[in-house]
Amino acid sequence: MRAHDQLMEQNIALDVARQEAEMAIRARNDFLAVMNHEMRTPMHAVIALCSLLLETDLTPEQRVMIETILKSSNLLATLINDVLDLSRLEDGILELENGTFNLHGILREAVNLIKPIASLKKLSITLALALDLPILAVGDAKRLIQILLNVAGNAVKFTKEGHISIEASVAKPEYVRDCHPPEMFPMPSDGQFYLRVQVRDTGCGISPQDIPLVFTKFAEARPTSNRSTGGEGLGLAICRRFIQLMKGNIWIESEGSGKGTTVTFVVKLGICNHPNALPLLPVPPRGRLNKGSDDLFRYKQFRGDDGGISVNAQRYQRSL
Repeated sequence: MRAHDQLMEQNIALDVARQEAEMAIRARNDFLAVMNHEMRTPMHAVIALCSLLLETDLTPEQRVMIETILKSSNLLATLINDVLDLSRLEDGILELENGTFNLHGILREAVNLIKPIASLKKLSITLALALDLPILAVGDAKRLIQILLNVAGNAVKFTKEGHISIEASVAKPEYVRDCHPPEMFPMPSDGQFYLRVQVRDTGCGISPQDIPLVFTKFAEARPTSNRSTGGEGLGLAICRRFIQLMKGNIWIESEGSGKGTTVTFVVKLGICNHPNALPLLPVPPRGRLNKGSDDLFRYKQFRGDDGGISVNAQRYQRSL
């Protein structure tokens, strides 16, 4: 009887704890709904109005103040979006949007968005596309460009001088087996392949013991590290979750401070066997996308120009 009474008390306590957890989840969802509708809307209005103000005649002091407001608003808007994405990932309600897209165009568009910041820092960027890389692929183009922008953006952020190279290729089965256990990467079946993207920089590097902290939410390297310059956030933590949803993985290699960093990620995509399945999207003009030195940016084109596509990536452009 005593054991029965204890079991009943435990069941009641568990039921109370479950109800409290459900109430906490509902409260969090309500809070996120407020963030989504009540905070992002005025924040986007501030960003838009500041952008319009920059197009007017301003004194140097006024321009500096408006640019500071715009930068702070961009950071806050990015943080709000990242928190919403992370919450949906942890709840398991975020689903990938599979569709046919121009893989070469996505990679080039991401580099074009990174180009202005790299040009300001006098950094050169190269994009190398392997010969066997399919032009069309099936997957979530939005999340793929978000991953690439976060990884390449960090390379630009932590590199003061030198260059950044981005290489995209098809991961070979032997490469996958050598780098990770077989259960982590099941061999691709017909109609699928693993995209391997490697981003190298000549930046400040990171000590091996600090690498795990890079993928931790709101964590950064130790204060003694050269990398501790505002590196805490959600970017790479969210990227890792997106990559895991794409049946892939991401890892960082660095020999230490001052020796650069290499970030590699592998994601699973589908092969498009029907070129006509690509949605009709507006083609960007072939002129220069922005003012800057062409000497600071170049492509290593291993394939013929396929025209590319226009990607709706205003959110990431604002963040950069």
